[in-house]
Parts: sequence; C-alpha cells; structure tokens
Amino acid sequence: MKNDEALALAENALVHWGGGTVARLIANRENAVFEVALHDATRAALRLHRAGYQTDAAIDSELVWMAHLHRRGFPCPAPVATSDGQLMAEPAFGPRASVVTWIDAPAIGAMGRRFADSTERHCRLYHALGQCIAQMHALSDTLIAPADFQRPEWDIEGLTGASPLWGPFWNNPALDAAESRLLCDARDAVRATLLARDWDSGLVHADLLQENILGTADALSIIDFDDGGAGLRLYDLGTAMVQHSETPHRADLAAALCDGYGGGHTDLPLFTLLRALASCGWVIPRLAPGDPRQRIYAERALALARAFLN
Repeated sequence: MKNDEALALAENALVHWGGGTVARLIANRENAVFEVALHDATRAALRLHRAGYQTDAAIDSELVWMAHLHRRGFPCPAPVATSDGQLMAEPAFGPRASVVTWIDAPAIGAMGRRFADSTERHCRLYHALGQCIAQMHALSDTLIAPADFQRPEWDIEGLTGASPLWGPFWNNPALDAAESRLLCDARDAVRATLLARDWDSGLVHADLLQENILGTADALSIIDFDDGGAGLRLYDLGTAMVQHSETPHRADLAAALCDGYGGGHTDLPLFTLLRALASCGWVIPRLAPGDPRQRIYAERALALARAFLN
C-alpha cells in the first residue's frame, strides 16, 4: 500500500487501542510498521499486516508466541491488547492491525553496511547473539501452543521442496540458464544432506537479519517475528550470518556465533546457503525483473552454492 494510505489506516486502527497518534512510518514492506504514541503517551509499534501474507490465525499465533517469550524474560516486544482484550484488531476498513511494546535501541547493522567497530567487538556481539538465539529456542520449547496455533514451516520441504516457502529461487530473473541449473544442483545437494540426518527442530525466528536485532552485546533484543515458525533450528544461525558472507573476518564471526549458541560450527555454511537461496526467491515478486537488487541476491546465492558444491 502507498505510504499516505498506510498512514490514514494506521490512524484509524489506533481507535481499537483507545486512540493515540502516529509518530512516523518505520517500514512499508511485508507490513506497514509505525512508531505510535498510545492514548496514555506510551510509545509502541503498530503493524498493519499485509493482506494475504499471513492468516488471522497465524498473526494471532505469532503474538501468542511473543507474549510467551516476553513473560519468560526474553528480550522481545510484548503484544499490547486492544481495548476489548484482543491481541489483533480487525478494523472495518483496511488490514488487520497489532501493537507491540517499543524497544528503544538501535539495530546492530543493516544489509550492505559494514560493521563500524573492531573485529573483536563484532565477534563479541555475535557471541552474545548466539546466546540470545539459544535462549529463544529453549524458551520457545516451553510454549504450550493452542489448538489453532498456525505458523509457517521452515522444514526440509519449506526450504528445499518443489514449492519453497519463499518461492522457486531458481527462477530469479537475474539468473541465466546455467546459473539456474547450478542453484537446482545446490538445492538437490542440500536436500540430500538434510534428509540424511536428524536435526534439532522447533520454533525459529527465521529472519534474524541485523535490522531485527537491536541493542549491544550487553543487552540484545529481537524484533519482527512475522516470518517465524516451526523449522530447523540452525536456520536461525544461517540467517544471522548470511549478510556477512563477504565479510573478511566471517570465519571468526561464525565461530563466535556458534560458540555462543553452543553448536552448529560444521553445519553453518549449509544453513547460510539455505537462507541465501530462500532470499533469492523472496526478492522475485518484490522487485521488477530488471532491478539490480535481483542480481545482488542471485550472486550471493550463487557464490555460496559454488562454495558448498566444491
């Protein structure tokens, strides 16, 4: 939706929380996300959920999961109930809406931007991130999910099946025929590796990019559980590393992340490739075929696929 339209819908949605004001638009991608001030001046984040991306049951399940993590002391936003006690609002006009508590901390980084501090500090940060991911996984295992709990499945089929969750990455328009075959070969090799072993599975965030990790090594918080679901646990580590696939100290960073998590050292390249492949599919419907960013995602997937196959 257009930004002006999203702003009007956000102002209307706030009625379900007793009113308030919209401070600014933060992002308008899968969802339109706003910083808002509720009627009592409390800062919060309001999301307008893109129609068709998640079902009502999936949105409600995400909020139930986040509420559980927050109650158990995990550093993530907590859902704010509507005036009538619901986690999700259904405005008469516009998409579903939800509000979560505000976390006042900067993101640890962004795609395409190098870490500004030393390698030592970067590794310390990712060691802390590994610990944070391990805590999130452990606490997620204590959730007693309601009967209607519904989230995406980041399992072997969702990542390497004929219809991956984020689309057929081998059809990215920036790929030529040979490159498309290479990604299919990588998919087949990865799939065979996954099927040959048992893997730790459970609820995963599935989008632990730097933009969704806030704070410092001493106090990290995780936001944006919109894509989270049941899946292979090491996928969270692969996602955390995918933006650093060309970082000179990536080996040290990967070791720090896995040390903090308590494992995954040998398998991290596999799961980093899985995320790169998924992202290569994710970008297809979101950008025009000639957009240079299509090629950026494709080249990252190709580089990691070649490394894995070799």
